[in-house]
Amino acid sequence: MPHDILIATEAELRAAVPLDLAAVDVVERAFAALATGDVVMPPILSMDLPMVNGEVDVKTAYIPGFDGFAIKVSPGFFDNPALGLPSLNGLMILFSARTGLVEALFLDNGYLTDIRTAAAGAVAARHMAPETVETVTVFGTGVQARLQVAAARLVRPFSRVFVWGRDPQKAQACARDIAAMLGVGASATDDPASAVAQSQLVVTTTPARDPVFLADWLHPGLHITAMGSDQNAKNEIEPLALARADAYVCDRVSQCEKLGELRSARAAGLLLQETPAELGEVIAGARTGRRAPSDVTICDLTGTGAQDTAIATHVFALCRNMDRGAGIGTIINA
Repeated sequence: MPHDILIATEAELRAAVPLDLAAVDVVERAFAALATGDVVMPPILSMDLPMVNGEVDVKTAYIPGFDGFAIKVSPGFFDNPALGLPSLNGLMILFSARTGLVEALFLDNGYLTDIRTAAAGAVAARHMAPETVETVTVFGTGVQARLQVAAARLVRPFSRVFVWGRDPQKAQACARDIAAMLGVGASATDDPASAVAQSQLVVTTTPARDPVFLADWLHPGLHITAMGSDQNAKNEIEPLALARADAYVCDRVSQCEKLGELRSARAAGLLLQETPAELGEVIAGARTGRRAPSDVTICDLTGTGAQDTAIATHVFALCRNMDRGAGIGTIINA
């Protein structure tokens, strides 16, 4: 029997889906579900394509209690800008958790991934950052640098931001955008050690393959969310920092030990006998993140299929609740 399928484009999704506390809360719910052990989340299907300077990731998860489950395909072809094309694109397919039928096709070109990744950063800050954050330093100058700062401010109302990047002009542009977007003081810095020393929250959003954050920069009361390492050659945080932290927490240990900062730490002979806590366990109270205001904490986010299912089901509910006359998506009968 034919059934309705919603198809939404990137432009429609950008108009309908903000980065707000509702998005943060649904992603937090997905992390909490991961701690129960009932989530079905296979390993990431990841293809590294050096011959075309590209990569493709496929992620999915079935979360009991969610109405649907998503399969997300995320290609990145990094020579595309020379062709006048974006580096990143992709889509999400939402299936009914009851029947397995396709319910929606989100042609988001990575927008929903950006939103759920930023929301995950906010979840990490909500549960691991100090209660009072006045200054944030962000490493990186791209879309995620801007969104991570915006998301963090939803849960920690800071007033100052430092931006560090390898390209000073891009760092200055990023700082200007953050200042305009959030109404905070934001400036580029060429001295990341000094910026970190003044910060209570640091977010790393780079594709670095060698550390951009050094262990000697750790100081009491600091939280770091590292979200750039999502391939097995990437590494943003000096491995010794993980060993020195009072709490090091993964989004998913099995992913972080292959793709995240944990992989680099173990390659350096550190944390070999330890099984770190997962963010969902911290949310659920099963494991401890920050114990005291002076603790140094690190959260390693590699990106999970549970986040994709969470944001896709959230978006589907938003679209269904909106007036069809507003132009949010197209319904086809298939």
